[in-house]
Amino acid sequence: MNQEQRAAWNPEAYQRFRSHRLRPAIDLINALPGLPGGAIVDLGCGNGAVGDALKQLGRPVIGVDSSPEMLAEAEKTGVYDFLVEADIATWRPKVAPALIFSNAALHWLPDHKTLLPKLFSFVAPGGTLAVQMPHQNNAPSHHIWTSLAHEFWPNKWADQSAGPGVLPPAQYHHLLEPLGTLSLWETEYYQTLAAETDGHPVRKFTQSTFARSIFDKLSDEEIDRLTAAYDSVIASAYPAAEDGSVLFPFRRLFMVVTGAQS
Repeated sequence: MNQEQRAAWNPEAYQRFRSHRLRPAIDLINALPGLPGGAIVDLGCGNGAVGDALKQLGRPVIGVDSSPEMLAEAEKTGVYDFLVEADIATWRPKVAPALIFSNAALHWLPDHKTLLPKLFSFVAPGGTLAVQMPHQNNAPSHHIWTSLAHEFWPNKWADQSAGPGVLPPAQYHHLLEPLGTLSLWETEYYQTLAAETDGHPVRKFTQSTFARSIFDKLSDEEIDRLTAAYDSVIASAYPAAEDGSVLFPFRRLFMVVTGAQS
């Protein structure tokens, strides 16, 4: 097992697919309504990939993340006015922001029925909560990780599923629509992943994010076994072109909810 596979957030591994991860964030920014006065919170800011685009909105930008490694990279961008190391589940702002923006972070947290209304309650009057999450759990890229993990070590997942969870879109609509003006949609991005010399491109993409919560419960030897098994079957779902590249459809869920002006 190499360092890239092990659990702590690896900024370099995440950065390799920066363009694919950044495009949904830009699409979410382009869907924002007008904002009241106040700062922007980049919730789950990671290595700061979205910070510069958020800064173009002309507001102070506050980055919040639980990973010291990612925050160290975010600081290097020089675009954040403040960076806060905090668990999103317990974080709360000192001053109500105009926008809480979360790109590909909230799916790691449980109990969205409580979490999302709580986050929305933090924004200023007329403010917005904007969220993007992968909605890929049932696709082969993600399902194969979880099905193999359950097959090899069923006792490790007796009390919980392997991997992060996302509710069906209709549940988010019922949850958020009473809170304000809601826009909810899904987009499937057809991404081309470049050839890799040491594994299938889809494995390299997903092991740096989705598979982390599975790796957390496994030894180094078990991770090696799981990774080898994944590589042996994933090509049947995502075959490589002659140059080794792979077409990788990836579905993402977006929601933007805006409160009334006081």
